[in-house]
Amino acid sequence: MKRITKILILIFILFLSACSKDEDGIPTPTDFLNTFINHWEKEQFQNMYDMVTEESKDKYPTDQFIDRYEKIYKDLNIENISITFNELTEEQMEKALEEGTVTLPINVEMDSIADEITFRYDITLKQGQVDEDEDEENHEVLWEIEWDPGFIFPPLREGGEIALRTTEPKRGEILDRNKMPLAINDVVYEIGIVPGELGDHAEQEKQQIAEALNISVEAIDRELSASWVQPDLFVPIKKVPKTREDILAKLRNIPSIRSQEVTGRVYPLGEAAAHLTGYVGAITAEELEKQEAGTYSANDLIGKRGLEQLFEKRLKGERGIRIVVVNEGKEFVLAEKPAKDGEVISLTIDVNIQKEVFDSYEKEAGTAAVIHPQTGETLALVSSPAFDPNELLYGISQRDWDRLLEDPQTPLVNRFTATFAPGSVIKPITAAIGLQKGHFDLDEKIEIKGLTWAKDNWKDFEIRRVSESKGPVDLENALIRSDNIYFAMKAIDMGAEDFIKGLKEFGFEEDFPFAYPFVPSTISSTGNFANEVQVANTSYGQAEIEMSALHLATAYTPILNEGNMLKPVLELSEKTGEVWKEDLISAEHATFLNESLRKVVSEGTAQVINDEKFPISGKTGTVELKLSQDDQDGKLNGWFIGYPTKEEDLLISMMVEDVEGSREVVEKVAELLKTIKNK
Repeated sequence: MKRITKILILIFILFLSACSKDEDGIPTPTDFLNTFINHWEKEQFQNMYDMVTEESKDKYPTDQFIDRYEKIYKDLNIENISITFNELTEEQMEKALEEGTVTLPINVEMDSIADEITFRYDITLKQGQVDEDEDEENHEVLWEIEWDPGFIFPPLREGGEIALRTTEPKRGEILDRNKMPLAINDVVYEIGIVPGELGDHAEQEKQQIAEALNISVEAIDRELSASWVQPDLFVPIKKVPKTREDILAKLRNIPSIRSQEVTGRVYPLGEAAAHLTGYVGAITAEELEKQEAGTYSANDLIGKRGLEQLFEKRLKGERGIRIVVVNEGKEFVLAEKPAKDGEVISLTIDVNIQKEVFDSYEKEAGTAAVIHPQTGETLALVSSPAFDPNELLYGISQRDWDRLLEDPQTPLVNRFTATFAPGSVIKPITAAIGLQKGHFDLDEKIEIKGLTWAKDNWKDFEIRRVSESKGPVDLENALIRSDNIYFAMKAIDMGAEDFIKGLKEFGFEEDFPFAYPFVPSTISSTGNFANEVQVANTSYGQAEIEMSALHLATAYTPILNEGNMLKPVLELSEKTGEVWKEDLISAEHATFLNESLRKVVSEGTAQVINDEKFPISGKTGTVELKLSQDDQDGKLNGWFIGYPTKEEDLLISMMVEDVEGSREVVEKVAELLKTIKNK
């Protein structure tokens, strides 16, 4: 038996101090093994190495033991190591001490990046000796471990290396209420060039390809100049969705062009749902740094906007991982976690309604929300103008990107999540608050003369109405004719405190309860009113009050649900018909407002769309966007909120920017309601 230096004696004594001894003062193999296992479970590889035999150390230097353990365990995210073995019987213990060696089976369990890894392995302990002097009778006996790479993982005993194999999941798709696609994995064409077939007019042909693909010739040359390119090889240039038949048709007769089918993300509605779906794109270094280690690679796609970004974790899925030992071309699987495809998300959106509403804008700027007012289901969320998410995903030219950035209509801005001054479409809400608070009386009539009105202390400010009344004005007449003066007077009588309280009861100044994040609707920049003029202006939707189109649509649901405002929903999995705000108005007052909104169309400001064969109820609104009361050049935003009077199963809240009045919007909504209902 080898004699060991005095320095090593001190090291071994540290181990022995953790081990108990038998009656004769000799540490038992069980105690020694427990110490070794304790170091192993704590990943104290240096301490483990100090407990193996000299023969093992000679065969496996520290780089093959300590360094290899550390690298493998780190690469595989090994944690929660647990090692067990059966205690020796007295008979086995005596035999071990007599023979100076014992072999025990150990059971090893650990968690890894893939799954739990378990294995059984035999461990052999041998007695070693530390001499304190030349006297053989005066010495300590210890045990040592015979170690080989099988202790890391059994297949490594015969050599080989650890490798990771990954399987990519399929990204989850986004579907509408009828399982129609909004964002899907579909066939796209990878367009490429075979350089050797460019022919005698290569530059002319590249120019033709560049124009068809909306890229530069320089971009094509960059791909063709790659070091791996050969004359007869296919060189990918750009991916094109199969829906872009206009592009594909231009490429068909170009000799050097080839295409191959690959799978890619496709947005079938294009611009019509761009702000809703968003798009995916290559992950940036900054985005990668923010993600949990191992969940993304530098070549992955990630949601950039819209639902693709909002539902990224659900859509992405989980990468499948196999941990294998590779040896002489063969693979032994240690652990495997199958790929988990992303979730298919089904929305309450109707793609046909979404497209109809978007197309109705005809490139004009504005926003709209369509809901089922008796269930809270959101059928469309539209922002116009927009962009084509397929172009942003598969490559948009710098020229077209600059065009989007510089467009004064700001197509990159999502208007349906934003808030705007509502104008007179707020009047039914003001009326509901006034009635509920007891400040509005259905039987009360107010004498109002002329087109303008102001209180004596308002100095130069006055409120203007569209038309003069033929007699005293009551609430019904004020709604039908959209009388600003009536609502201003009654709001001032109601007072700022009750008006603010009522608006908050309708969801102002709080987070909008919707799966897609919206800007909260606000009463003013401070949440309060600075003076009576602001109270008056707010009553008919001017001043600083702002709402989103969806919140406005939702705020009309108490009129159709006996006073209860429904919670809007976006996913089919959500419960419908849930109440967000209860008892905002009485059933009697809800009926009154409902009947008044019908008269707005049959007798009042929306009379242009009155059709007894298809009766519509609703409210018009026009917002003056001017810097002062004397500003005559300010732009107007037009609003209309309408629904079919009989069915009450469809409600459209629409705003169009830069109009001459609300008539254009009223006609759009009426046409949409008829089109949608007739399909």
